[in-house]
Amino acid sequence: MSQQGYVATPPYSQAQLGMGGHPGGFGGPPSQPVYGHYGGPPQPFPIPPGGTQHGILGIHKGPVSAPSAMPQPPASSHYGSSVQQNGSYTQGFPPPPAASSSFGQVPQSPYQNIAPQATPSTHQLTNQISNMQISGYGQGPMPTPQSPSRSAPQQPFHSAPPHLMAQTPTAPGPQSPSMGSPLPLGGPPPMGGMMPAPMGGPAFHQLQGQGTPQGYPQPPAAGPYGGQLAGPQPGFPGSFPGGAAQMAGPPQKKLDPDSIPSTTQVIEDDQAKRGGQIYATNLRGQIPPLVTSNFTVQDQGNASPRFMRCTTYTFPCTSDLAKQCQVPLGTVIKPFATIPKNETPLYVVNHGETGPIRCNRCKAYMCPFMQFIDGGRRFQCAFCSCINEVPVFYFQHLDHMGRRMDLYERPELSLGSYEFIATLDYCKNNKPPNPPAYIFMIDVSYTNIKSGLVKLLCEELKTLLEKLPREEGVESSAVRVGFVTYNKILHFYNVKSALAQPQMMVVSDVAEMFVPLQDGFLVNYQESRAVIHNLLDQIPDMFADTNESETVFAPIIQAGVEAFKAAECSGKLFIFHSSIPTAEAPGKLKNRDDRKLFNTEKEKTLFQPLKGVYEQLCKDCVAQGCCVDLFLFPSQYLDLATMGDVPTHTGGSVYKYSNFQAEVDGTHFLNDLRKDVEKPIGFDAIMRVRTSTGFRATDFFGAIHMNNTTDVEMAAVDCDNALTVEFKHDDTLNEETGAFIQCALLYTTVGGQRRLRVHNLSLNCSSQLSELYKSCETDTLINFFAKSAYRAMLNQPLKNIREILVNQTAHMLACYRKNCASPSAASQLILPDAMKVFPVYMNSLMKTPAMVGSPEISTDERVLQRLCVMAMGVEETQVLLYPCLIPLQNMDVSSSVLPGAVRCSEERLSDNGMFLLENGRLLFLWLGQACPSELIQSLFNVPSFAHLPEELNSLPELDNPQSKKVHAIISAISERRTNRMKLLIVKQKDRPEILFRQHLVEDKGLHGGASYMDFLCYVHREVRQLLT
Repeated sequence: MSQQGYVATPPYSQAQLGMGGHPGGFGGPPSQPVYGHYGGPPQPFPIPPGGTQHGILGIHKGPVSAPSAMPQPPASSHYGSSVQQNGSYTQGFPPPPAASSSFGQVPQSPYQNIAPQATPSTHQLTNQISNMQISGYGQGPMPTPQSPSRSAPQQPFHSAPPHLMAQTPTAPGPQSPSMGSPLPLGGPPPMGGMMPAPMGGPAFHQLQGQGTPQGYPQPPAAGPYGGQLAGPQPGFPGSFPGGAAQMAGPPQKKLDPDSIPSTTQVIEDDQAKRGGQIYATNLRGQIPPLVTSNFTVQDQGNASPRFMRCTTYTFPCTSDLAKQCQVPLGTVIKPFATIPKNETPLYVVNHGETGPIRCNRCKAYMCPFMQFIDGGRRFQCAFCSCINEVPVFYFQHLDHMGRRMDLYERPELSLGSYEFIATLDYCKNNKPPNPPAYIFMIDVSYTNIKSGLVKLLCEELKTLLEKLPREEGVESSAVRVGFVTYNKILHFYNVKSALAQPQMMVVSDVAEMFVPLQDGFLVNYQESRAVIHNLLDQIPDMFADTNESETVFAPIIQAGVEAFKAAECSGKLFIFHSSIPTAEAPGKLKNRDDRKLFNTEKEKTLFQPLKGVYEQLCKDCVAQGCCVDLFLFPSQYLDLATMGDVPTHTGGSVYKYSNFQAEVDGTHFLNDLRKDVEKPIGFDAIMRVRTSTGFRATDFFGAIHMNNTTDVEMAAVDCDNALTVEFKHDDTLNEETGAFIQCALLYTTVGGQRRLRVHNLSLNCSSQLSELYKSCETDTLINFFAKSAYRAMLNQPLKNIREILVNQTAHMLACYRKNCASPSAASQLILPDAMKVFPVYMNSLMKTPAMVGSPEISTDERVLQRLCVMAMGVEETQVLLYPCLIPLQNMDVSSSVLPGAVRCSEERLSDNGMFLLENGRLLFLWLGQACPSELIQSLFNVPSFAHLPEELNSLPELDNPQSKKVHAIISAISERRTNRMKLLIVKQKDRPEILFRQHLVEDKGLHGGASYMDFLCYVHREVRQLLT
């Protein structure tokens, strides 16, 4: 299949056939699916021989690695098709020159022959921007073998109206009838080195008589960086030293934002093409639908993309190719991902006392990739090629194809994901584990009593404890529960079922923590329900008159660990805490928040947790299988970097409700708590990622703890925890056999059973870079970059990290252009098709609160985002970095389908509109000043916008179609997100609107950072510099 690229054409060139006026926008559809993925940095070697170039975007066509299809199952099989048994698999690559995982100094360009050039004149800049192009797809694709890659749908482009288009000559090279309409992008000629050159030129001038459009360079103003406010900041790649208003030259028409690649269009096209369909996993290196599409997975030998997604599904054969393209080789693993009701749950395999069948050498578990030989008496490991004897009880004859006769009767031979029941060899001290326990630890200091939190929580626990997680098919939960309250001292409660009243035991010596009782502290909820309800009724009254405002923190975690040790079980602590722990005790903290450090070399210290007590606590918790979930209710600085360190390393979560008031924030908090208590979870987990020969897992990002370089330890792992793994080559990979990855997770179920969950994935390998780009996945790549950058924040200045991100983006695109695209004018920006929206995600990442040092964003807020992103899966980072903006003013109340999203920019808002914006963590309802009175009446029961109250805290549920429809939309959005989002209602021109506008990621950042358009131009200039 021909790989297509995404290219730029002159800003105001002559309209051509198939451009502009047609509804399809970007020319007619290609005769075959259009592919393209993340490009890599250019390297100084010519386009490989034997390639065909065609169209404006030239494609080098190397041999296409055809997917290895796995044999289809017999009709009667209830397991699905077998996977073809393959050989060894690929590994990631060494870091690109100082650019990939180690965020050290700014990477040096591999292009050493860049000649410094003089700064261009304004006239030259004008001509450069005028001649810069984004062209359409190439001419008809060459016939090639079918590849399993995802076809990235075309991007509709719209040209400027004819009367605005000048007769500018088009770029050299063949112009295809299917070419896209003009996309004006500009960049001055390359400058020596990597410093930003002045951006500007006619394309960026505003119309006379109009204000500066949102998202374009503003005149200089005082700002947090000392430069322009919310505009170009020196040292912030993607922001530029000069603004258009400072450049000389005649005023020009404003750029058409529709002419640059649209994320919403890519999402819509993928949903139209692959949504609602069955995705069978029987092909090696197959690219799944986007995370935003609705599809049903049928496991036929490779793990579902819900469990594993890769940055690319074709690994380069050599480390040299990997270094050259600088596309990170990685996978995002969500081992406990939720399986929709219409998909088959994982099968559980029991091999009895012998335990799971494994390779004797590398210890990989039996999977569809193993090859049976010698009439079925032996098998060859797909991961290390070792020949193993088949145990007598496991022997089975082979058919004429060399496959076992019982292939479809055994999940481990025909499915990508399954579970084994573990034997005592896999248990601590060779003893079966006890069921886990949950301990609720409530801060009863003055703040939490006064805010109404303690009363609200105690009431909720009475019903919530009925819904503790339990094993499938079991009537009641085996999870035991315990209760602790605390301020400066700790109160433990005996809630044994035989008692008439609960008993309190106080521990005031917090320096040497111990649990004062064993019998009666952790109990079965069903047996002790009456005593527990009695206790929950008494707690709010017991502390109603407290004046104690100081709290401890480390000792309560230590108490939880000691309780689990005494009970010989794993479990989770739910801690409800209000303020920085200042009482005299281990782990006492002081305020170290200093905003003067923002944008300095020492800013990284604000994100670093304090060592000592908390570091040891992390190790103790992981060793015992004690997970910590932290619910915070602060009114000021907490030192979340330190307090959040234990949850982060134990597979826990951090929730924060600033200035909590029960009547305003109570519903949001309770929704979060319910989901947190009820979600599927495994305890005392250890994970190993194995690979076939030629590559290996080298780096791990996530809410994890590692004592060595291979074992990932998690006190708990739930359905939202995701781990990102980077691979590097240690040998050459084979195109024929491909690359194999096996993720094995050993854990304890909520019922106390030890199990092994195994996920397997097979990938293609190729010596052609074009194959790698075809099978990249934008959403997984940006997850990788976000976690890399957020981890680097602990050791590197943000300025360096941003430079490295931009540099690597430019290198990937330059390599794609140099090695995979047809020769074309230097002024064209060529993007691989699947990578065409990568720049908007990268720009958004650099504008996230954690990455910009603005005095208006608190340190704790920045730290919270950093901690949350480190545990996110692909779906969560995708919507966080490109929020969903949904217009509601014209919604069809009779339709069950969600209204289509629009581009995330202020230009899409309208005074008479109403919009929902969500990013997985926040949910906004934005009301335009001229919003129709009928709609306001239907939703808020007031006559018009002017009658809306100053403070709108909730959306009433009214008995009319519009109100029901909006609530249904909000409910549908909330259901598919991991967090329960609080609804914030924002009126146009009101002060709270600032928070809403921060999430319009295609515009300039309110706290610094470029608009999407400016960033694209800047990256284009960097690419040209690399290619010069």
